[in-house]
Amino acid sequence: MLATRNRSWKSVALTTAAVLAGLAAPVVTTTPAAATTTAYDTTYYKNAVGKTGTSLKSSLHTIISANVSKISYSAVWDALKVTDQDPNNSSNVILLYSGVSRAKSLNGGDVGDWNREHVWAKSHGDFGEVTGPGTDLHHLRPADVQVNSIRGNLDFDNGGSAVTNGGGSTVDSDSFAPRAADRGDVARMILYMAVRYDGGDGFADLEPNEKVGNGSNPYMGKLSVLKAWNEADPPSAFEEKRNQVIYDTYQHNRNPFIDHPEWVEAIW
Repeated sequence: MLATRNRSWKSVALTTAAVLAGLAAPVVTTTPAAATTTAYDTTYYKNAVGKTGTSLKSSLHTIISANVSKISYSAVWDALKVTDQDPNNSSNVILLYSGVSRAKSLNGGDVGDWNREHVWAKSHGDFGEVTGPGTDLHHLRPADVQVNSIRGNLDFDNGGSAVTNGGGSTVDSDSFAPRAADRGDVARMILYMAVRYDGGDGFADLEPNEKVGNGSNPYMGKLSVLKAWNEADPPSAFEEKRNQVIYDTYQHNRNPFIDHPEWVEAIW
C-alpha cells in the first residue's frame, strides 16, 4: 500500500474573472515544497525526521544504504518491465523523457526499441554498469534508444532545441532538459544518487553542482535547475508507485525525495 500523504505544493494567484474578461494572464508563483507526512516517518525515516542540512543528508544516507538488495545489470531489464509498467496497458512500459508507452518486448538496442537509461550518467563518476550505482533502479528508467542516445551523458539544464520524438524534451551542446512531466522525476533521481553514493562504499562520491559539461567527474548539474524542477513537478502517482515497488520487491530502499520532496531544499 502506498504511503499516506498530506501535501501542499503551490501557492497560486489566480483570478478567474480576470481571465474570462480577457485581462492579463494571472501570475503563478511556486513556494518551497511544504512539509509532508508518510506512513514511513515513524519507522523507516524515524532517524531523519526533524533534521536539516548535512545532518539530514547523513541520516538519509545511512537509511537508504542499509540492508539494500542489489541486482545484476541483466536483471534490470525484467525489473523495469515491472517498475515502469504502463498503468493503462500491462503489456507496455512508459518511457522516460518521451512519455511514450511501448511494448515491454521491444527492449534492446535497435531503432524503435527501449533501453536502460542511467539518469545519473554512468560516466559521471565512471561506475559503468557495475552492481551498485550502475544497477540502482532508483535512477534506471526505460527510454527510447534514439532519445537516450541524444541525452548521452549530458548534464541537466533548461533551454535548447526540441528533441525528435522527445515528447517536449530539449537539448543543446552541453545540456539536456526532459519534458516538463519528467523534470521533477529526474531531479529526485539525481539527488537520490548524491545521497546514496557518498564515496564510502568504494564508488565515487556523487554530488550535484552548478556546472554543465562535467564530463567524467562525479558531478551532475545544474543543482539550481534540479531544485526548481523538483518544485515545479511534484511526485506523480506513477513515480510514487515505482518507489513502492522498488522498496517492496527489489532493493528494499526508498527514494526519500519522492516521499519528502521538501527535503531537497532542507539539504541543498
